[in-house]
Amino acid sequence: MRWLLIDGFNLVFRSHFAMERSNLRRQSDQFPTGALHGWMKSLQDLREAEKPDRCAVFFDLGGSDRHLAVLPDYKGQRDDTPEEIVQQLPEIKRLTALLGFQVFERRGVEADDLIATAVRILSAAGDQCVIVSADKDFGQCVGGPVIQLAPPPTANPAMGWRRLDPAAVTEKFGVPPARIADYLALVGDTSDNIPGLKGVGPKTAVKWLTEYGDLEGVLAATDTLQPERFREQVKAEAERIRGNLKLVTFQTNFDFVPGDPVAEDVAGVEAFLAEMEMHSTLRRYQAKHGRASAAPEPSIPPIEAPKPKAKPPTDTQQGELF
Repeated sequence: MRWLLIDGFNLVFRSHFAMERSNLRRQSDQFPTGALHGWMKSLQDLREAEKPDRCAVFFDLGGSDRHLAVLPDYKGQRDDTPEEIVQQLPEIKRLTALLGFQVFERRGVEADDLIATAVRILSAAGDQCVIVSADKDFGQCVGGPVIQLAPPPTANPAMGWRRLDPAAVTEKFGVPPARIADYLALVGDTSDNIPGLKGVGPKTAVKWLTEYGDLEGVLAATDTLQPERFREQVKAEAERIRGNLKLVTFQTNFDFVPGDPVAEDVAGVEAFLAEMEMHSTLRRYQAKHGRASAAPEPSIPPIEAPKPKAKPPTDTQQGELF
């Protein structure tokens, strides 16, 4: 069985910012609908391109208890979620279910941990998993029947979607999937407000991990580390860096029960789109299902569908939403 596992907020933000300039709204009351338009197109394009047997979307529900217990400022640098996303989120979840995508969320547990848990359970059962997210942390899940599908980087959308298998993860970061968490513990993760070792960038981290094997190997080699200027810093901050490793390593011991497949409710989707006054999207949806004539495409920015067989290029950008 082939699963499509979507990092919900990652794709919601992408959908919102892709459509933001269009300022799409329900005419009757000016309720924003831009993210809904982008979300609808994204889910349909992903499903058509990947042809999964089952589809699931994972959302954060409150903060991550385990991360905040270790680092109270976890993700503390991030701006507040745009109000238009907050307004549309309940409707996004409602539309998701109508489209036949299962929704998983658990208060106090980050969606990343839930996805990683699902990957562990599903891959152990022999299922294929396609993780849809720009989050570089998911590189640690890649391998065997698991790949990551990452959207184009913000600075170069023409790159298209990237399919990350173990070779592509190694090419992108310089270390294999099994060492991604060690790598992030050393360099830090600015998107999550996790500080690494000051002055230690990707090249140094890759050099150390290649030479010493893993994070513990690096910490045990403080007397011989090169450049020499890092030796005292690594000794002094060893415990903090071990804490980083706990923060960036997924916890996968949560419950995940796939349940029965959810069928797409075509009539329900039509009613939803009519209710939200998303008329152009409704006409395209009806045409797709043979329920109405095709309507001209609206003048809104397209969200490029992933290309399943494309070879992922080397990309040094990390953690991008676009």
